[in-house]
Amino acid sequence: MLWVYRLLFVPVLAVLAPRYLLRMRRRGGYGADFGHRFGGHPRLPAKTAGRPRVWLQAVSVGEILAVGPILEALHRRGTEVYLTTTTSTGRKLAEERYRPLTAGIGYFPLDWWPLVHRAWRRIAPDLLILAEGERWPETLHQAALRGVPVLNINARLSDRSLARMKRFPAATRLLFRGLTRVLCVSRDDEARFVQLGVPAALACTTGNIKLDVAIPPLDAAARAQLRLELGLPDGPVILGSSTWPGEEAALVEALRRLRAAGGAGSLLLVPRHAERRDELERLLAASGWRYHFRSRGAAAGPVDITVADTTGELRRLTQVADIVFVGKSLAPHTEGQTPVEAAALAKPILFGPGMGNFRSIARDLLARGAAGQVVDAPGLGAALANLLGDPVRRAEMAAAGAQWRQDNVGAVARTVAVIEAELAALRA
Repeated sequence: MLWVYRLLFVPVLAVLAPRYLLRMRRRGGYGADFGHRFGGHPRLPAKTAGRPRVWLQAVSVGEILAVGPILEALHRRGTEVYLTTTTSTGRKLAEERYRPLTAGIGYFPLDWWPLVHRAWRRIAPDLLILAEGERWPETLHQAALRGVPVLNINARLSDRSLARMKRFPAATRLLFRGLTRVLCVSRDDEARFVQLGVPAALACTTGNIKLDVAIPPLDAAARAQLRLELGLPDGPVILGSSTWPGEEAALVEALRRLRAAGGAGSLLLVPRHAERRDELERLLAASGWRYHFRSRGAAAGPVDITVADTTGELRRLTQVADIVFVGKSLAPHTEGQTPVEAAALAKPILFGPGMGNFRSIARDLLARGAAGQVVDAPGLGAALANLLGDPVRRAEMAAAGAQWRQDNVGAVARTVAVIEAELAALRA
């Protein structure tokens, strides 16, 4: 099956490449070290005896932020880490935050045999750690050839991924072959991995490391300054968190209905992909609202809608919100974005029915009363209006979210314990 994957990789890449190259161009920042994607990583210094080298892969901004405490823990223990990511935004954030904690930072190579083989020769890790869904057949095969253990941390399976893997069991086995341990975010995910063929002895639930990330709080003066920069006037703020196409239009319409009914409020949109700014500007220009894009600097005055088309600011921006709508959850989207930061920051949460990537978290938040689920765009508008008119309910949801987060911390410590056990075995 691996040879079939190798033979199909190049023609499939040729078909998909134009789309991804266009996306790279729109996002920008991919020119530097582009050769890393072809295995052209720098040759690292010779290893120090008794000091294992770890290769840690975290795909983008969310994962890069999440692995921060793990990097810090490994650095304190004297472990050498080479960190890779896939996106230019993830790379930029990693360089800004983690350069002193690592032996190097680069891009993950394309998963084709000559390129991965080249990367492995240059990085030469003793342990490979893959965050979340980063399970690549050729990378796992190269690890197995070298006898290098592989940990899949913060592992989860969306509803869509589970359905696909059930349909193609041979390909699924290829994705899991070579994994030493699978550290799952929930017991539901652990059961799914076992159902798909991961030996039960290799899977365990350590929890979601994103729940452990400390978010520096803004004081009242800093929040007021941020609101001024964003152009958000006095009154409640509705945050569209990591929104996808169609959801911004639903939120703009919700704002229109709210204002038409005599309500107050402004809208802060944080699209999942900042390169959609031209599309969003067309939407806002047609709406007639006053709007501002954060990438253009501080707002000149109050606006109705601000688009935060920047990277790595969501946790900070969430702190000025009164209600958070979690994106990628209204039809046709089905997978959802993470509600973790909003809950940790004690914000009332709304999301649509499509939370497949975070079904356990969404279920827990709903059960605790920390979140509300809407069916469609009109339902979103009605739910926002109801919550804005009910400060007691908002306070209850906020408290429930904060308590949920407090009850679920500890994943980083459990994950680091497993990593340390693997490193101890390597040292021995």
